[in-house]
Amino acid sequence: MSKFSQFMKQNKIKKENEKYAPTSSIIDSDGKPLCWEFKHLTTRENEDLREKCSIDVQITGKPNMFRQKLQTSKYLVGMICASTVYPDLYNAELQDSYGVKTPEDLVYEMIDNPGEYSELTIWIQKFNGFDETINEKVDDAKNS
Repeated sequence: MSKFSQFMKQNKIKKENEKYAPTSSIIDSDGKPLCWEFKHLTTRENEDLREKCSIDVQITGKPNMFRQKLQTSKYLVGMICASTVYPDLYNAELQDSYGVKTPEDLVYEMIDNPGEYSELTIWIQKFNGFDETINEKVDDAKNS
């Protein structure tokens, strides 16, 4: 038995998809808000998204020196789009029904209440693991 056997992929806990109703304005036949299905992003997917949503900003007073700045709004809507399993935000028929051509614009149109959108961004970040500090994770591991 390998000294790394506990670290093997087959021992890794699988993250399950979750359902969440991001808006009260899209309802089923009983008048209940429709749930969307979301998947967890991988670290690689998140890093690729962060890279796509970052821009170089020149450092004041230092020619040819730049720093990275994350475009937070673009990143959050990108995280929502990348995590959404259902509805299919890339579906042309769904986009056409709202008069948009991108999944990001579709999210803004479907969830057009700023309070609900803000709640969704908070929920999606927590869902993707941005709710615990490293110290909380260490404490949880110690208690396991």
